[in-house]
Amino acid sequence: MVSQQDLADLERWSSESSMVLHPKKCKVLHFHFTKGANAKFRSFCESFPLVGTAYQRVKMKIAVLGATGQTGQYLVNQAVQQGHTVTAIVRTPGKLTVSHENLKVVEGNIFSEDSLKPHIKDHDAVISCLGFPASFIYGVTGYSLSMNAVINAMRQVKVNRIITMTSWYTDPNSGTKSSYLIRFLLLPMIRSVLSDMYEMEAFLKKTEDINWTVVRPPGLRNEPATGKEFLTHESYFVPDSSGNPERSSVARGDVARFMLSLLDNNAWFKKAVAITTK
Repeated sequence: MVSQQDLADLERWSSESSMVLHPKKCKVLHFHFTKGANAKFRSFCESFPLVGTAYQRVKMKIAVLGATGQTGQYLVNQAVQQGHTVTAIVRTPGKLTVSHENLKVVEGNIFSEDSLKPHIKDHDAVISCLGFPASFIYGVTGYSLSMNAVINAMRQVKVNRIITMTSWYTDPNSGTKSSYLIRFLLLPMIRSVLSDMYEMEAFLKKTEDINWTVVRPPGLRNEPATGKEFLTHESYFVPDSSGNPERSSVARGDVARFMLSLLDNNAWFKKAVAITTK
């Protein structure tokens, strides 16, 4: 039998190792160890009666927004390959080129909580790869409005985990150390997008009942995952040793890979993390 102290130790060590336990998901407890997992935690699991030698990523039921976008399609494809069950909530189902037995494609309105509720009910998490074009005339409101609807829907159907993506430099004052072209050409061109992302981030920071994570990548290259090591920083960009931005772009496939890695990792609960790869 497993004692209450065993379970308490397991929970504490898993927290120290940035892990999340999902005992309700399987008859045997499965663990996905991170590189820095506590050695004592590993040793304990290896002798733990319910664990044996089974270590694998927990399979989850995920609702994905923005699945027809370039990053979204990488994420959906990786998710089903990892064994997750995916519900892609899209405006135009025919645009999604990924097909898999673990994938269900449904039509939904990302700005309507009533439309979203039946599609995210009974899911473990929501992942948003939504993107909206810049506009000099009307501004951009898609990020903040859709997130408001998503969070309201999640509350009503009791789903409490969301992972979403924005960008480096969402704070208007965060780009001062970027290159001349980025600071004076690119950022002004996309400021309408960054401003709405910033508003969405501010909304999430006030959301106490949902375990949210904002992933901030730099410029996106339409390339598959590389397997490179991630660099992360809890700020509006990843700095190098001199405090300047580390890199200017990252593969979309790697952004998807990082977002999926957060499903069984509580290290970035209620935080925004800038990422890039080495």
